[in-house]
Amino acid sequence: MATKIVNNEVIEMSEEENNAFENYRSSKYFKIRIENLRQERNFLLRETDWRANSDLTMSDDWKTYRQQLRDLPSGLDTAEKVEAKEFPTKPGA
Repeated sequence: MATKIVNNEVIEMSEEENNAFENYRSSKYFKIRIENLRQERNFLLRETDWRANSDLTMSDDWKTYRQQLRDLPSGLDTAEKVEAKEFPTKPGA
């Protein structure tokens, strides 16, 4: 069980306090992980934006890849799911 300091004395947290602390910590960790995923996704999308120019015809493989990227992070509601998620494979040129 976690501890806290009250009046310069180390005491154990109550079960309710410990649960609240764990929820806060896991929530904070999730927010960091999901933000990192979004940043990587945005980078990958920007990297392929030139393929979406009006004077180019984008293949179905590239359309699918870009849509899969845009769909991230749909359905990822825990840090464990974020960590387990793999990015789609970039199609060949």
